[in-house]
Amino acid sequence: MRFSNPILPGYHPDPSICRVGEDYYLVTSTFEWFPGVPVFHSRDLVHWRQIGHALDRASQLPVDGIRPSGGIYAPTLRHHDGVFYLVTTLVDGLMESGNLLVTATDPAGPWSEPYWLSDTEGFDPSLFFDDDGRAWAHGTRPARPQRYEGHTEVWLRELDLDGMKLVGEEHVLWEGAVKGAIWAEGPHIYKVDGTYYLLASEGGTEHDHALSVARADTVTGPYTGNPRNPVLTHRNLGRDHPIVGTGHGDLVQTPGGEWWMVLLAMRPYGGYHYNLGRETFLTPVRWEDGWPVPGPVELTAEGPDLPVHRWPAAPACDNFDAVRLAPDWNHLRTPREPYWTLTERPGHLRLRGRPESLTEWTNPSLVARRQRHAHFAVHAAMEFTPSGGERAGLALVQNDDFHILLVMTTGGLVVIRREGGADRTLAQADVPGGRLWLGVEAHEQEYQMSYAISPGEWRPLGDPVDGRVLSTSLAGGFIGAYIGMYLSGEGHPSDNVADFDWFEYLPLPGV
Repeated sequence: MRFSNPILPGYHPDPSICRVGEDYYLVTSTFEWFPGVPVFHSRDLVHWRQIGHALDRASQLPVDGIRPSGGIYAPTLRHHDGVFYLVTTLVDGLMESGNLLVTATDPAGPWSEPYWLSDTEGFDPSLFFDDDGRAWAHGTRPARPQRYEGHTEVWLRELDLDGMKLVGEEHVLWEGAVKGAIWAEGPHIYKVDGTYYLLASEGGTEHDHALSVARADTVTGPYTGNPRNPVLTHRNLGRDHPIVGTGHGDLVQTPGGEWWMVLLAMRPYGGYHYNLGRETFLTPVRWEDGWPVPGPVELTAEGPDLPVHRWPAAPACDNFDAVRLAPDWNHLRTPREPYWTLTERPGHLRLRGRPESLTEWTNPSLVARRQRHAHFAVHAAMEFTPSGGERAGLALVQNDDFHILLVMTTGGLVVIRREGGADRTLAQADVPGGRLWLGVEAHEQEYQMSYAISPGEWRPLGDPVDGRVLSTSLAGGFIGAYIGMYLSGEGHPSDNVADFDWFEYLPLPGV
């Protein structure tokens, strides 16, 4: 079976994987988006379905007011003795911050309330369960002493599973393979044929990203680096390579003995821009001279020697006829009030007006999903009559200072491009309030807005919008682009509503 990379297209960074019998489970980072940490399930490592989120309650995920690209970093998923363990970091939270651990007996949930590992610091925590029954937590923190910016070290301590706290002596294992390495992070420990292996990234999660490996006879070290480190990087292949930034990997072994790695990488297009963010890729791993050799990472490759197991395809159109939102819909930061409903007007997603705006570090009335393709089309049917400074419609979001809006206002239907915190209105049409059809068609960095006031009578609105504002290479941070439905009073109270009858997302062939 041949397969296509990425296996999870769109913003799905920092993948972690574990196998239970013939089932594989995978999680990724979510930063300031809610719910946190999507959980995916596969039987063949290629076809995945989302079965839930590990952090789906406000009590688990207080990311209120958090900065863009703060929040949930690099989760690790492991299974031991019938229990799933997920450990991650909440970075720069205003209510809680630090490393936390949640557990579940079913990966679809429910997951426990967090156990905060208050006596740890840093980020990218991981777990290793040894065959003697002991559990070990490890992670990344600034090196002691820190000799230069980005100088980090990997620490290790035993985890008491009864008390959910760290105990015993601390051990420092690793500072990176290359002299002067920066951001040695994302560590994972494995035991293979009696030897302990430490896999870690370095170089920063951009173009210079790399994976290195070290090994030891005991879990506490000392660890010796592979003389051929880094074992995987694309930084030497140039910025014009179709896959860049490879790193942050996690290993898994199939029942038949094959080894595979999930990892993140980016696919630039329209220049060195990757609006889709950091995506999840799959690559084979072989062993030579007692070391893992991952790669190559390719857009198409021969897949695992496993029975093909496809899941039913999700509908392209959401008609909002369920009692709760589908799992691919997200909110920006923690929602503390029900600003959306699927029941007040059955068959519609209703957004309630509030002062909160996309331009603030807040939780606006926004329901959005990931952009997963360079070429795609979105269409939606909306009913909305604005007053005052209200606006409602479609939003393409990178962060508070970089986004694109196609929204109905009292001045008509407008296209707004926000770059570096400055808004620019690019197009306007005199359209009456009421029922309106909205559309976006993207071909790489050209995003064409359109609308219809009668079914099927689509009209373009303005010229194609430059989509580079949706790329982290321009906007900064760690997030891929989102697109969704938005309503705001833009700083003023609003009791208005916007009703969305349906929302359709379609991948398109490249041209």
